[in-house]
Amino acid sequence: MEYNRKKTICGENRNSYSKTDTDATFMHMKDDHMRNGQLKPGYNVQFAVNSGFITGIGVFSNRTDFGTLIPFLTYLWHKHGKSYRNVVADSGYESLANYRWLFENGQTAFIKPANYESGKKRSSKSQVGRMENMGYYEPDDCFICKNGRHLDLSSHYTSHAKDGTERKISVYRCEDCSDCPYRAACCKAKDSERLKEIFVCWEFQNLRNNSYHNITTEEGKLLRCNRSIQAEGAFGQLKHNRNFKRFLTGGKVKVLAELLFLGLSQNIAHLLAKCNSGLQNLHLIQPKAYLNF
Repeated sequence: MEYNRKKTICGENRNSYSKTDTDATFMHMKDDHMRNGQLKPGYNVQFAVNSGFITGIGVFSNRTDFGTLIPFLTYLWHKHGKSYRNVVADSGYESLANYRWLFENGQTAFIKPANYESGKKRSSKSQVGRMENMGYYEPDDCFICKNGRHLDLSSHYTSHAKDGTERKISVYRCEDCSDCPYRAACCKAKDSERLKEIFVCWEFQNLRNNSYHNITTEEGKLLRCNRSIQAEGAFGQLKHNRNFKRFLTGGKVKVLAELLFLGLSQNIAHLLAKCNSGLQNLHLIQPKAYLNF
């Protein structure tokens, strides 16, 4: 009975909770002064920022960001009566469920792919076993490895993510890996007889490619740059400039109320600063160096 009670409190999206505040989840905090990876009870707080103003605040028990995007945007739609045309987020929000939901709701995703930064590195580009470093020949639906051999489509299967999202996976298998000079670097399997395989969810890849295209346009670079300035700046103002370190209350409802008061005061201060500087109509900051961002 006690075990079932704790599992009910914990829910499906987390593995822990605090006894003194059952809505809080044990998480790794950025302020880890002991440098030992200590877990502390906390909340995953989400800010929606538009033109430098906080337009929405969400409080979640999820430790990951990608599981908060859909409920947060749904909450904003109910509160505002409309949705944002462009949704700009960092790589922590990338998932098939999020891409699919934004596409189905007619919103443009400006989400940085999780492999965006690593893909720039020379070490990543030299990994011959990565799908991104192989050529894809669409007429035959096959990949071509560094040694010029084909990885043909061999099978399909359906998998389910932790959030219940159904994914169709296509499996591509190399025709022959024997005597390949790149086998050790390409195929990590210990079995020397095993052939190189690639597992691809084409729906996810296509949506990721669309988002990659969006963030690399001039508009996308400007929006990404402003996300770093405005969204991260909102947290910076609260946590560092105003020295807000911990909540005075417990429970999602009270924590949200506390954050709403803080957000309101921050918006008033931001509006006053804009009026004093004559920048009321400035919505996007255009730094000179954003083209290389």
